[in-house]
Amino acid sequence: MLVIFDLDGTLLNTIDDLSAAANHALWSYGFAPRSVEECRSFVGNGVPKLLERALPETARTPENLERMRGEFFAYYDAHLWDKTRPYGNISAILTALQGRNIKLAVASNKYQRATQRLVEHFFPRVSFAAVLGQRENVPTKPNPQIVQEILSLTNEPREHTLYVGDSGVDMQTAQNAGVTACGVTWGFRARAELAAYHPAHLIDSPYQLLDLVMQ
Repeated sequence: MLVIFDLDGTLLNTIDDLSAAANHALWSYGFAPRSVEECRSFVGNGVPKLLERALPETARTPENLERMRGEFFAYYDAHLWDKTRPYGNISAILTALQGRNIKLAVASNKYQRATQRLVEHFFPRVSFAAVLGQRENVPTKPNPQIVQEILSLTNEPREHTLYVGDSGVDMQTAQNAGVTACGVTWGFRARAELAAYHPAHLIDSPYQLLDLVMQ
């Protein structure tokens, strides 16, 4: 069996550091900062979309977005885990799943460099079969390509794969890839957003994931 995890809002609570990086980029070009709650609603589709949503509507020009991306990446790379932490019991659940010979993978819309560094920093004892983030010329979720890559790398069939995420984007990704969706309510999005996509499973605690997989 294979379990694919989203990263932000599913394995790691990254919102404070993402918000700080977005506000640094905004401040660098004279734009007003955004609250953490606003940024929570902006994330999920990669850095370009986060910055586009954070900018005032009249300032969402290609030039502003390109300049701000540079500021965001420079700041975020230097502050990846200032406040970021795994959600409660996540590390224990990953270890338990690994101990049962279940393949684990990460599929994120966060850019590859940051995705890899965060996973290596917070889960050094977990042997992920694949850790994939946003890369050049690869479409972001909910396009299913990232999941299809992981299926190919792990040689696991869709019917033996569970996709775990905290947002509507994740539920769409699972549907588009033809794998079983599991929504988690401890992340960045409300239960209602997840439920609207009718995932096969909707859980409130990481320990429920262990129960699901071991059924």
